[in-house]
Amino acid sequence: MCDIDDLRALLDGRTWVCLTGAGVSTDSGIPDYRGPSAPPANPMLYSEFVGDVENQRRYWARSMQGWRSFGQAQPNAGHRALAHLGVGVLTQNVDGLHEAAGSRGVLALHGRIDRVICLTCGDLSGRARLQRRLEEANPEVAGTIPAGTAELRPDGDAEVDRWHDFVVGGCERCGGVLKPDVVFFGESVPRQRVADAYALVDSAEVLVVAGSSLTVMSGLRFARHVKKQGRPLAIINRGPTRGDELADVRVEGGTSETLCALVPSPAA
Repeated sequence: MCDIDDLRALLDGRTWVCLTGAGVSTDSGIPDYRGPSAPPANPMLYSEFVGDVENQRRYWARSMQGWRSFGQAQPNAGHRALAHLGVGVLTQNVDGLHEAAGSRGVLALHGRIDRVICLTCGDLSGRARLQRRLEEANPEVAGTIPAGTAELRPDGDAEVDRWHDFVVGGCERCGGVLKPDVVFFGESVPRQRVADAYALVDSAEVLVVAGSSLTVMSGLRFARHVKKQGRPLAIINRGPTRGDELADVRVEGGTSETLCALVPSPAA
């Protein structure tokens, strides 16, 4: 196992891009699906959402309550460290916290939870606006699901019991079905976005993976890509990852403290 000095040595004099996962946002109160202490979760699949209006009703009923806490999350020290370092960020997260921290040119591989897309006409709108519409249409649905609990999930979805009578508003432009502008489990990342992600990874000499178990291929493929090209790979994570055997440097630890340790001190 390596430490922060090994990571500094690997990055010294080299450009790098950071691929971030859910572990980067846990210090902001957003739970991780796959971390060592992650609560059991069974997120809705894309096919379930698009194939059944009742599933859409259930999803938005859960999301309305989950958003009351999820939508209040703020960037943590790890997000701010990456923004300060000015490195490119390819994130598997949908929470928008890298952008809120000041990182520029962030590529959100799985989309953004603060946007909503119409499956009929493709119109994009703000999630906060939809939240107001949902609240107005369902005034009897009270309660807030706190961030970090088993009921709140990394995509703002949450477990609730009352949903059968929930009123879901359609697209304000065409009346079509609304879906969060995120890639659901079982849904493919758009091809152009994948191409842009490879271009971002290829723009730097080193790929640093932070807070991702690399369990799904959408993240692991970039780790395999840089190693196939003979470029260095570093991984920062609590717990094992699927890419550990590929890593030149593997730091077992929290992402916030590790990334903050890479920020030069004022006297440096």
